[in-house]
Amino acid sequence: MLETLKNAWKIEELRKKILFTLLIVLLYRIGNAIPVPFVNVTALKLYFTQLENTMLGFMNVLSGGAFSSATIFALSIQPYINASIIIQLLCIAIPALERLSKDEGEEGRKKIASITRYATVGIGLLMGFAYYMLMRNNGLLASGYEKNFLAAVVVILTFTSGSALIMWLGEQITEFGIGNGISIILFASIVSRLPVSIINTIRNVAAGALPWWVALLMYVGALCIIVLIVYVSDAERRLPVQYAKRVVGRKMYGGQSTHLPMKVNMSGVMPIIFAQSIASLPGTIAALTGKSGGWTSTWFGPTSILYAIIYFALIIFFAYFYSTIQFNPVEVANNLKKNGGYIPGFRPGKPTSEFIQKVLNKITLFGAIYLGIIAVVPILISHFSSTASLTGLSIGGTSIMIAVGVALETVRALEAQMIMRNYKGFLS
Repeated sequence: MLETLKNAWKIEELRKKILFTLLIVLLYRIGNAIPVPFVNVTALKLYFTQLENTMLGFMNVLSGGAFSSATIFALSIQPYINASIIIQLLCIAIPALERLSKDEGEEGRKKIASITRYATVGIGLLMGFAYYMLMRNNGLLASGYEKNFLAAVVVILTFTSGSALIMWLGEQITEFGIGNGISIILFASIVSRLPVSIINTIRNVAAGALPWWVALLMYVGALCIIVLIVYVSDAERRLPVQYAKRVVGRKMYGGQSTHLPMKVNMSGVMPIIFAQSIASLPGTIAALTGKSGGWTSTWFGPTSILYAIIYFALIIFFAYFYSTIQFNPVEVANNLKKNGGYIPGFRPGKPTSEFIQKVLNKITLFGAIYLGIIAVVPILISHFSSTASLTGLSIGGTSIMIAVGVALETVRALEAQMIMRNYKGFLS
């Protein structure tokens, strides 16, 4: 990775793109430090200490701590992610949107992107209103502004405009920077909390609340998780494909052998994000209603065995769900048939699609179990070790996976741009 960045820095055009990306990230971090008016930030931070391992706590992690400080970028990229997922699902359910995304090429993709932008603003407005009501109902607004209509409008519109501005910043990185704009912003949010986490761990060790060897094991485990994520991210099942020879005019085409790559972790980190949101819903509702103790804490707490089982089952479900959305074996088999390709040992058409579906089910199961292990093992460690919970490990696996996944995507994007300029990188 360092060699890739070094080679990219030598190219003037890529150097400008990297500097532009760093400038946008800097602007994003500055926005994360500007609080929204009419909010009691001190009381809000104290309130969020009870919600660290709920859905709101997870949103706080993805926002780099901005959510618990009620800054102008508090909603982070959540509205955009939700809008993208909704539009992606609607493209499957609504034939008109499906034709727009598949048959109309670049113009259709631009229209889908425009619809996603409007949906982002709408979802941002709803989330901003919900966050305002949360603060109002729990007495987290500044004194004298609890029922002020103008204050409510300012707070809600500031949250909404902040989410729209983040979306625009991400698009600028994608267009003029090194690419993967939204992912880069998400990466910056997660990594920004790393120094604070390390400092808190050192303080706990110094105070005697956390044994030094436990902290060391936690960081060694994090390194092992990173190695596993890197290994599985590049893993794929390659199905051999043979193209029949055909004569067009006086030329002969085809006859070559290639392969059909199928990623082991095809759905990425999305199953974890979906599962985290649903599994933490009971605890979140209990915390918002002021009933976070008792049986909800025992059975649905972020370190309970039942929570880990539900979380693991939901990850497997969403892994299959998302892979079904992303990869259509019938469509792939039909495309192979149209182009004169076939998988050796299987007839074109239905037998090929059935074989691809069978392979897809197997590798999706492996990918789902891998995601489940990454997400659930830190929870189990925190359950059986009270001292390990002081490291904030229960949602650490998810954060590490997102950060490493974005880093790998960024390196691949730089590699692709260098290959176009006759530079050979370590991924070649």
